[in-house]
Amino acid sequence: MPTTTASSPLRLSNSEALSKSQEAGKYIQSKISAANAISLPFLPAQDSAELWASYENMLYSCLRTGDDKAAHFCLERLASRFGADDERIMGLRGLYQEAMAEDMSELLQILHEYDEILTENPTNTPVRKRRIALLRNLSREGDAVNALVDLLATSPTDIESWAELADLYISQGLYQQAEFCLEEILLSTPNAWNIHARLGEILFVSAAISQDEVGLLAESVRRFCRSVELCDGYIRGYYGLKLSSEKLMALVTKGSQSAISASTGDGNHELPVPPTEDLQRLSEKATSVLAETGISYYRNPASATDFLRSSTIAQQR
Repeated sequence: MPTTTASSPLRLSNSEALSKSQEAGKYIQSKISAANAISLPFLPAQDSAELWASYENMLYSCLRTGDDKAAHFCLERLASRFGADDERIMGLRGLYQEAMAEDMSELLQILHEYDEILTENPTNTPVRKRRIALLRNLSREGDAVNALVDLLATSPTDIESWAELADLYISQGLYQQAEFCLEEILLSTPNAWNIHARLGEILFVSAAISQDEVGLLAESVRRFCRSVELCDGYIRGYYGLKLSSEKLMALVTKGSQSAISASTGDGNHELPVPPTEDLQRLSEKATSVLAETGISYYRNPASATDFLRSSTIAQQR
């Protein structure tokens, strides 16, 4: 089955997904009519990557909005075209079954079916990812981490898996491991401004519990700067830049230069701390952008962890 080419419905807002799923009936009926029409050899075929990508996206949207009947129809259409044994179809069927499960016992049965599939074919990546998502939904984060590590051992350039592993590490307070995962993503996508901002957030949070607070905050400022450099209108990046630059400026102002030099000598963040004047300008720039958009910021956040949680967008698979 070809990879989805249309934009993912997982990026749609709830209202947009609802609107898309409400169009499912009309869309499905139009495709049934086209399929029942007499095929002519000199006309273009109805079978295209865009058609099946639309069915897959419609499946996701219908599952999000509870239109189980339309979701099942889309799944069966995909299965009839690519076969029930297609790896991607097996993953989609697992997703559908998870959505239809009514209790824990049914979810455990689905997990058992995933294990049986992977026993026969350990390289079935879509099913491996569904199994990882199900383990996390079952609050078995340790098993999910182990499964992700095994997956990345055979597919080290899978940025989706690196992002999921980073999110799992963050949920467990393992910020150094999460930082490593995000840096792996940047090796493949160095211009991903959202990943730079996410890394800045992790550094900001971990600075509060580290002996190298100044060094981590300085690196956090640089990550946020890189984020807004790549995307000038990225409000999340400016929000983080405002908080990190102000906090670092306060530490630099009240701390001695010798203490600052000692705090940045751990070998992981060796770049010098930006001058106070530069930090002030960065803070003013971020304030200006935030003021233009009408977004306020926390002058005294309760904790760095609260900042991370409040600024993190929920990740959906």
